[in-house]
Amino acid sequence: MADATLVQGAQRSAPPEKKAQGAGFGPGFVAAGSAADPTTVGTLAVVGATTVYALSWVVVLLVPMLTVVYWIAASVGAATHTSIQGAIRSRYGLAWAVIALVSIAAISIVTLTADVEAAGASLTLLTGIPYRSFIIPFVVVIGWLLVAHRFDRIERWLSLLPLAFLAYGVSAYLAHADWGAVFRAIFRPQFQLDTAFAGGALALIGTTLTSYQYVWESVQVAARAPNLAGQRLLRLDVLLGTLVAGTTFLFILVATGATLGAQGITVVTAADAANALRPLAGPYAAIFFGIGLLGSAVLAVPVIVGSTGYAVAQTFGWGGTLDAPLREARPFYAIMLGSLALAAVFALAGVSPIALLYGASIAAGIAGPITLCFTVMIARDKKTMGALRIGPWLATAGWIVTGIVTFASIAYITLQTGMTKG
Repeated sequence: MADATLVQGAQRSAPPEKKAQGAGFGPGFVAAGSAADPTTVGTLAVVGATTVYALSWVVVLLVPMLTVVYWIAASVGAATHTSIQGAIRSRYGLAWAVIALVSIAAISIVTLTADVEAAGASLTLLTGIPYRSFIIPFVVVIGWLLVAHRFDRIERWLSLLPLAFLAYGVSAYLAHADWGAVFRAIFRPQFQLDTAFAGGALALIGTTLTSYQYVWESVQVAARAPNLAGQRLLRLDVLLGTLVAGTTFLFILVATGATLGAQGITVVTAADAANALRPLAGPYAAIFFGIGLLGSAVLAVPVIVGSTGYAVAQTFGWGGTLDAPLREARPFYAIMLGSLALAAVFALAGVSPIALLYGASIAAGIAGPITLCFTVMIARDKKTMGALRIGPWLATAGWIVTGIVTFASIAYITLQTGMTKG
């Protein structure tokens, strides 16, 4: 257990505690919405193109899994008034906090690069201008928003962005999907031990339950310091957010399955999927898919950048929150702006999209189980959580999700390694 100095350091770097209050919608909705980031969209497009609707049941399974993890993360934020990473530092000390930080940073940078590149690709779909032309302007705008504006205002705007995901629903409608087949796949799940089915199922789990999302949930709940009524509302917020995310996942799978899967067309990115939709489902389907992709990038990138900034700052006891002015939190903002700049450099370097998708899945395999284990342990720790310690049922559900993610990640990495050697 960390000594008093470590605890005080984590408290200094925590978001400023506010008066207990009922918390409105926002944290869970934004965190869950960020799960539908372009890396996840690309994975869903690949799965739809290779398995059509067969893995729809996995998409439905993701909703309760995400809900459990976000509920636990929200509990940690409400009880400790810091993020999951800050709680790890306070409870287990610097060494374990650095291990957790490496696992979070690994997936964050790879995913951030993929999402920045996808933002450019989505604008290319809508304008025809090469995607590299948009990389620098995009990261500059995101960086400016995070530095120059109070985050509570930005969050209200971000909480509206999941509405852009309705565009995926329009794409699914225009694709003339066989909804009967979709519901049969959901309620009569099938599984085949081949690379398309096993790899697809494992990749879906690995790419959706990523650490930056639930770190972000804990940060934003901690900033609200909700009372008991507020915590109940936050749980409803999480549930609504995960339902929106799950519905979005299903729309993407259906749109790509009805077109690319039915035609046997292989894709490796979300942009490939949108381009391929054009001749199969009409130009409007591709346009709406591009709008959804842009919305997912604009929502996910600030969340990834912000969670990375908090994770690093709270690991080393630096001050800084998104509501603090730049002059009072220079190291904190330097982390965020540096991660954006690094992602832009990698995106402009022309790293292949499929390599980014693969790298993000590998990073998820490394980071997910580590952070999930810490999260559940802290949430059940009486000394850390006090009266807000999660109950045995929620803890059991958390360990089940951790086990599924661990198995999925190891199996996916093993499968992909075998394919590479083969």
